[in-house]
Amino acid sequence: MITNKHHEYGIWLSYDNQKSGFRLPVNPAELQISDATSGKSYDVSGLGEINVIQSPKLTEISFDSFFPASGANYSFVASDTLFEPYVYLTLIQDWMKKKRPIRFIFTGASFDLNLAVSIEKFEWREAAGSGDIEYSLGLKKYVFYKARPVKIYKKHEKSGGKERDTKGRLTKETPKTYTLVSGDTLIGVAKKQLGDESRWKEIQKLNGIADSELRKLQIGRVLKLPG
Repeated sequence: MITNKHHEYGIWLSYDNQKSGFRLPVNPAELQISDATSGKSYDVSGLGEINVIQSPKLTEISFDSFFPASGANYSFVASDTLFEPYVYLTLIQDWMKKKRPIRFIFTGASFDLNLAVSIEKFEWREAAGSGDIEYSLGLKKYVFYKARPVKIYKKHEKSGGKERDTKGRLTKETPKTYTLVSGDTLIGVAKKQLGDESRWKEIQKLNGIADSELRKLQIGRVLKLPG
């Protein structure tokens, strides 16, 4: 909890890179800042209680103040520009409807804050007889993030000439085959099926063809082709 005189600090709220915004006309008497971690304690058999330190929680900021009525002449008004109370209300409500973060800036005597925040709570009421609008505002630090595209592979989808399963893992391709016809030679098959006649020896080795069989290949024989 931080308490300061209104002369020593100022608070600004703005939206969309300060395209709209304002300085709080009346500084709150107290500024409550919560910046705790989310550590949890567990009772482990044989060890007793242990504490697991987790990532820090997002900073929360809350305060109460009021927007002065039109024509009010308070000596403690901090802003040089004073709007009608409904202008402040309309801006805050509009920011909340857009569901985007706003900018919270605090300047003080001992420290400053400049945070992107979301509006978690905004309650207000008209003070009886004065025309002032009293309000409570609760904010939470906002962390910008960007979704990363994830490639989803369909079953047996080809990527870079190789097949992948539904989880993107490479799968074993089904060997290609060729059925010999009259007049075929391994050199001819390599040229026609693989685009490189010099690969005929790969076909010979893959299919266990003896040198003595090269001159007279069996018609109808199914040959496995290298990948």
